Amino acid sequence: MGILKTLLRAVTWWNGSTLGTALYTSRKGVKVGEDDQGNLFYETRDGKRRWVMFNGEVEASRVSPDWHGWLHHTVKQPPTEKPIKHKAWEKPHQENLTGTPLAYAPAGSLRRPEPADRQDYEAWTPE
Repeated sequence: MGILKTLLRAVTWWNGSTLGTALYTSRKGVKVGEDDQGNLFYETRDGKRRWVMFNGEVEASRVSPDWHGWLHHTVKQPPTEKPIKHKAWEKPHQENLTGTPLAYAPAGSLRRPEPADRQDYEAWTPE
């Protein structure tokens, strides 16, 4: 299994970090923190570059808003040093579910398991 994982890292980027990114991280990266999904966040020693090493599939929507702000230099300190205060009405972060069985399907959608009972529509029939 180790050889397969190494081969996948060498030729794909969507299964995790590539070998080039792993080498760059080991040489120039300083680990700053980790989120609840196991994604690792790094920056260069001078603090000019920041990046994430995904735990599993590389999907940008898996980065929480707290870490997103740090990655894009919106905030100086990472959430591990200065956590962002959340409002009581805020929902927890959720990755983009488009294309998955958990994606939103409005009433009347063909993807819903049960048909919608429509009271506001009457089918037209020719006379």
